[in-house]
Amino acid sequence: MAPGSGRVARLRRTVARAAHSVEERTPAHRDRALDGLRALALLCVPLGHWMLGGFVLDPSGGLHNASPLGTFGFLAPASWVLQMLGIFFLVGGCSSVLSYRRALARGGTTGSWLRGRLVRLGRPVLGVTAVWAALLPVLGTLGVPDETLRTAAVLVVQPLWFVGIYAGVTALTPYCARAADRWGAWTALPLLAVVAVVDLLRYGPYAQAVPSWLGLVNLLPGWLFAYQLGVAWGRGRLPRRGGALLLAGGAVLFAVLLLVFHYPASMVGVPGQERTNSHPPSLLVLALAATQCGAAVLLHGRIGRLLRRPGLWAPVVVVNLSAMTILCWHQTAMLAAAVPGGLLGPIGGLTTAPETVGWVLARLAWLPVFALALLMIGRAARRFEAPWQGVSAGRRALAGALAAGFACYAFAVI
Repeated sequence: MAPGSGRVARLRRTVARAAHSVEERTPAHRDRALDGLRALALLCVPLGHWMLGGFVLDPSGGLHNASPLGTFGFLAPASWVLQMLGIFFLVGGCSSVLSYRRALARGGTTGSWLRGRLVRLGRPVLGVTAVWAALLPVLGTLGVPDETLRTAAVLVVQPLWFVGIYAGVTALTPYCARAADRWGAWTALPLLAVVAVVDLLRYGPYAQAVPSWLGLVNLLPGWLFAYQLGVAWGRGRLPRRGGALLLAGGAVLFAVLLLVFHYPASMVGVPGQERTNSHPPSLLVLALAATQCGAAVLLHGRIGRLLRRPGLWAPVVVVNLSAMTILCWHQTAMLAAAVPGGLLGPIGGLTTAPETVGWVLARLAWLPVFALALLMIGRAARRFEAPWQGVSAGRRALAGALAAGFACYAFAVI
C-alpha cells in the first residue's frame, strides 16, 4: 500500500459519513432542485467576479479595477453563463412564497415574516461593512496606497446592491402572491413591457431628449420579473409548458436584441462601452432571465432526482447554509491576495493588466487560492449569519455606525 493511500481512504470514509449524515437529516419534503439551482446561481457570483474582474497597478503601486472583457470581447458569452441572477430571483420568489404561506398557516403575520427575512439578509451585510470600516484605517497605517483602499471599498460594496434589491422584491411577496393566484405567470409580462418601453425611450430615435435617470425606472420591474415568475411557480401557476414558452421566447428575444438591435453582448459592464445591460437591467437581462427560468422549470425534476445522491446533495446544503457569507465576502477573499500582491509589484493573473491570454490562464490558477481564502474567511464570518444572541446593544450600535461610515465612504468613491 502506498504511504498516503491509508490517509486518502480515511478521508473518503469521513466525507462519505458526513454526506450520509446530511442525507439523513434532510426532510423528505425538501425540494432539492430549488436548493441545487440556488447553489448553482450563487457559486456563479464569485466565479464571475473572480474571472471577469482584474486589477492593474498604477505607478504609485495602487490597484485599479480592470476587466479582461475590454480586451477579449469574445469572452462576453461567458457572462451569459456566469450571470445567473434570473435563476437566483426565480428560486428566491418560489422559496419566499412557500415560506410566507407556511408562516401564515402557523398563525404568523405578514409583518413578522418580513422582519425575519430582512434581518437574515441584513446581519451579514452589517458584518462585512463594519469589519471593512475598521480594516481600512489599519491597512492605511500599514502603507496600503489610498487608491487600493478605494478600489477595495468599491469591490466590497459591488455585490451588496443585490441584497438591497432582493430585500425590496421580498417585501412585495404578499402582493406578488395575490397577483399570481389570479393571473398566474402572465403577471410577469407587464414587467417585461415596462422594461421594453424604457429601453425604447433610452436607446430609440428620441434618446437625446430622454433624461439620463430614466433607466432607473427599470430597477424594480427588471429584477422583479424573475422573482414574480418564481412566486407563480411556487403557487403552482407555472407549468412545464410555461417553462417551454419561457425558454423558447427568451432565447428568440435574446437573439433578436443582440443581432438586430445591437445590444452589448456582455451582461456586465465593460470599460469603454457607453451602454451596459445590468446597471440598470436592460431588456436583454430579462430575455436571458426568461431563458434561464424556462430551463430551470423544465429541468426541475431531473435536478431533484440527481440530488438524491448524498455525495452531490451534501455540497449543495453547505453552499445554501453559507449563501450570504459567500455573497458578502467573496470579494474580500480576492482582495486578501491582491492587496498584498500589489505591495509586491506586478504578479501574473493578480496585479497585471488583463490584456493577454497568459493573464486568463494565470487567473484560472488563482481561483483555488481565492476559494481557499473564502473558506478561511467564511469560517469566521459565518457568525454574522446566525442570530446575534448575547451581543449588547452598544456593540450593535457600534457595528451599525461602522457600517454606515463604510457605506458613505464607498459610495463617495464609486
